[in-house]
Amino acid sequence: MNITTQLIKELREKTGVGMMECKTALAETNCDIPKAVEYLKRQGLKVAEKKQDKATRAGRVGAYIHTNGKVGAMIELGCETDFVAKNEEFGELLKDLCLQIAAMGPQFVSRTDLSSDILEKEKEFYRQEIAKEGDAKKPLQVIDKIVEGKLEKLFYSRKCLLDQVFIKDDKIKIGDLIKTNIAKFGENIVVKKFARFELGATD
Repeated sequence: MNITTQLIKELREKTGVGMMECKTALAETNCDIPKAVEYLKRQGLKVAEKKQDKATRAGRVGAYIHTNGKVGAMIELGCETDFVAKNEEFGELLKDLCLQIAAMGPQFVSRTDLSSDILEKEKEFYRQEIAKEGDAKKPLQVIDKIVEGKLEKLFYSRKCLLDQVFIKDDKIKIGDLIKTNIAKFGENIVVKKFARFELGATD
């Protein structure tokens, strides 16, 4: 096993984490790049979980306006310190999130922001769809599982920002992108609120 500078560089480009973390990941995975990426992802999730309760009193507001001037987005992204808020890579994350919101039009930050009324309305819509397809005679438990599957695939992944697939990398979700950055900076990062504007759109 020979951990070369080239391997470390390649892993850094794929993950954005520091050199020492990349070296450790390569040592743990016998220099297998895909396995090292997964290793760093797991480590990042552990760090993110520990940081979730940390207060985010610093941060930045970002904005994006599409070149045609008809679509725009603003977001408030929180972190723990001004040091991280002023970091160039934090700024890049801010831009990516603005671009995501402008392009994909989420309505909520996460599924925890959904009221019970909204969820029940959506579930009822899927139940009616199932009935029209002739599956209404299936056991209630089975129907509930189908409804939950539709919520995951057709609702959460479209309407909730953290559940959306990242437009720059379809292998990760926005929630995972943020967790990766939490691990990178060693600070909690939270999408506090956002707004999307589209010329001529109605509420």
